[in-house]
Amino acid sequence: MLELSEQQIAILERLRERSFALVAFPLYASHVGVRRGECAALLEPVPGDGLRVFGDAFILIAGNPAVRALRGGHEVFVWKGSEVPATPARNAELAAFSEALAESLLARV
Repeated sequence: MLELSEQQIAILERLRERSFALVAFPLYASHVGVRRGECAALLEPVPGDGLRVFGDAFILIAGNPAVRALRGGHEVFVWKGSEVPATPARNAELAAFSEALAESLLARV
């Protein structure tokens, strides 16, 4: 079970206030998932009572983390047998999500 400090819980509350939803990804039980729209990221606790993004933010396909891949000369996001195109709009949404998340993690209460 993931144990969080009061400061880490305060950070998660701030994220919820900024329209991020807290979600669980069973394969990553030692991390906290955050989601907004079809974008999500994993957060990991760090010493000093903070949280940081684990890896990169990702697009969700059927609620699951998708990876970026190159198929037939085109970028796509893939989860098992499903894929969605990496359109400019989807890439922009992912970039905006990543930026808003980073800003929210650095903000002080």
